[in-house]
Amino acid sequence: MAVDNPDLPHELADRFTVPFARFLKVEAATGLLLLLAATAGMALANSPWSGPFLAFWETPIGLHFGPWDFSRSLQHWINDGLMTFFFFVIALELKRELVLGELRHPRLAALPLAGAVGGMLVPVFLYLAFMTGKPGAHGWGTVMATDTAFVIGCLALFGNRIPPSLRLFLLSLAIFDDVGAILVVAVGYGEALNWGALGLGIAGLAVVAASARVGIRSIPLYFLFGGIIWLFIDASGIHATVAGVVLGLMTPTRAWVSDARLRGILERVLSYPVGEHWSGDNADRRDLRRAGIAVTESLSPVERLELMLHPWAGFVIMPIFALANAGVSISAADMGQSVSVAIFVGLVLGKPIGVLAFSWLAARIGLATKVPDLSWRFMTAGAFLTGIGFTMAVFIAGLAYSPAMIDAAKIGILFGSVISAALGLSMLVWLTSRRPAT
Repeated sequence: MAVDNPDLPHELADRFTVPFARFLKVEAATGLLLLLAATAGMALANSPWSGPFLAFWETPIGLHFGPWDFSRSLQHWINDGLMTFFFFVIALELKRELVLGELRHPRLAALPLAGAVGGMLVPVFLYLAFMTGKPGAHGWGTVMATDTAFVIGCLALFGNRIPPSLRLFLLSLAIFDDVGAILVVAVGYGEALNWGALGLGIAGLAVVAASARVGIRSIPLYFLFGGIIWLFIDASGIHATVAGVVLGLMTPTRAWVSDARLRGILERVLSYPVGEHWSGDNADRRDLRRAGIAVTESLSPVERLELMLHPWAGFVIMPIFALANAGVSISAADMGQSVSVAIFVGLVLGKPIGVLAFSWLAARIGLATKVPDLSWRFMTAGAFLTGIGFTMAVFIAGLAYSPAMIDAAKIGILFGSVISAALGLSMLVWLTSRRPAT
């Protein structure tokens, strides 16, 4: 029998390999957009238009009713509001990898997890060694996280000349330490707790869990719940982006409609003879509507939401964040401040030392498994790339430093990220020039 639109059969492995490949493609393209947006922000901040450009991000936006005022600057809405979606997507990807992807194997997941832990602890140790007793010591969280988009963008330059396992290792590591960094934000950079608001936020999370349990599947309704929870978490003193991480990790990974049920529903629709059957309130139309719902619900909520939100997070939210936060006036005085040096050392030296040392130790004692095609040379090059900390580092710097120190901190972040990228890329060029493409 002829088939109008033949296609290859799908295997179970496609459930996690296809979304993973798509995630990498979006991240690689996002890296280029981030670079352009950050460059534009720095250029405008050091141009004759710097005054209006910087003042634009301080524009107040919000609601005001009598004594009640809920207004924030435009930059605050970007950093606390839009970035919540970014962390929601990161949490979705982490949960999908842990449940459906390669990281569902504990010993494979242990290697990037160990690297992420080392890549957080060692930079913090070096930072505090430079900054103990000095103003700005509280900004230790700035050197903890890796910028996922920039790292994957760097790897994309080499195509199939690098092992696929290196991409998985670095992506998993970056996701782990992004989540770790935002949890540190919740603990280390929050305000005095408002227990009433926090209790309401937790009650909202319980409502979300109960709604999923009883079978409510309306995504707009969950977005409404999420918005309300965000407001309560924001008012509680915990950084509001934590709501995105928690909600992402709560999202179900199980599809409502199984493959067998989907096939049966579609076969019922396809069994109708050729002709117009779908108008009017009849059994044919009800079967067609049921088939449409089944197709949608054959993907898990994690996969559906990631497909929906990841391009928005990568192509809209992160470039806007970069444009709003990379605007820093570069001066020789700021470059020489101790905070700039401490951040630079934490990113350029602390990140690769921590990632390699903890990964090696985890593999050595048998806690983690390193796949054979991932050599320690390639891991060293990747470890240098983890020093690219732009997005999360700038995000935490905005919370940790006073206005008098923020420019110096951003300069340390920018120069540390550039040198880390240069070291990692140089080593990858050397390694791939000696390794034939596959």
